[in-house]
Amino acid sequence: MTDQTYCDRLVQDTPFLTVQGRLSEQQVDRIILQLNRYYPQILTNKEAEKFRNPKVSLRLRLCDLLSHLQRSGERDCQEFYRALYIHAQSLHSCLPSRHTLQNSDCTEFDWGDRSHELSDRGPMSFLAGLGLAAGLALLLYCCPPDPKVLPGARRILGFSPVIIDRHVSRYLLAFLADDLRGL
Repeated sequence: MTDQTYCDRLVQDTPFLTVQGRLSEQQVDRIILQLNRYYPQILTNKEAEKFRNPKVSLRLRLCDLLSHLQRSGERDCQEFYRALYIHAQSLHSCLPSRHTLQNSDCTEFDWGDRSHELSDRGPMSFLAGLGLAAGLALLLYCCPPDPKVLPGARRILGFSPVIIDRHVSRYLLAFLADDLRGL
């Protein structure tokens, strides 16, 4: 497991974040405002105005903000990552430091970006099972219980259609309950 701090991550991610066009001006403004409004001890009003000055290029303001946060400490860098996650989630998932953390099997900084799957078998398995069960139920419902219609099947199975219907219903309910638990 790696002992990479948020400040180390910010040093690693700074070149990636400061590339032209990576973060829009609105996203940077929202991040600055969140750090200023929710955490005024991280960015004072004066610092927030400095980092939001439209007369200075966005890249320079972003570089100044990131270097200020690196000097401020671990907690401030952590709050920056939280604000980045809220306002630029797609960019947050592409950060170089996140790829390093995922490759090292470190889950300490994972913020719960798990995919939501129905099950490991997939939805087609569920639909195939449901279609098979519905087809069997329809077949049993439509077939008359006349012994002359399916004499060989009765001998092979050893059940009457009513008993088969009862067993199929029980297994169908168990199958559907297992698949619904996977949701």
